[in-house]
Amino acid sequence: MSKAKILVVDDEPNNQRILTYTLNKAGYESAAMADGTNTLHWLESNTPDLAILDVSMPGMDGITLLGHIRSIPQFAHLPVIILTGSGDDDERIRAEGLGIQAFLTKPASSKMVLETVSNLLGHE
Repeated sequence: MSKAKILVVDDEPNNQRILTYTLNKAGYESAAMADGTNTLHWLESNTPDLAILDVSMPGMDGITLLGHIRSIPQFAHLPVIILTGSGDDDERIRAEGLGIQAFLTKPASSKMVLETVSNLLGHE
């Protein structure tokens, strides 16, 4: 059985490091991207099993990126976790409209992230 590949998109290097370390330690394969444009290019030749997207990023925010991801047929049903520092209800509503599976407010504990990832990938 191959490792599930998880895409982490966050413009903060420290957040990327913590998330990828946590995921790799738990046995997942992770890839980190810092912005929406590079993420869309990466998706042209890579297929993650799940994505974790930060909302607040310069240029293209995470919810706009999610809209672009959803427009790619092979990623129309990709499980997505949205991470946000604000907990803004408008963000949640926009993200839910694009079919997210989970919405976590920062700082989300490593345990919470791993439980959410495991649940979304169907691992009990």
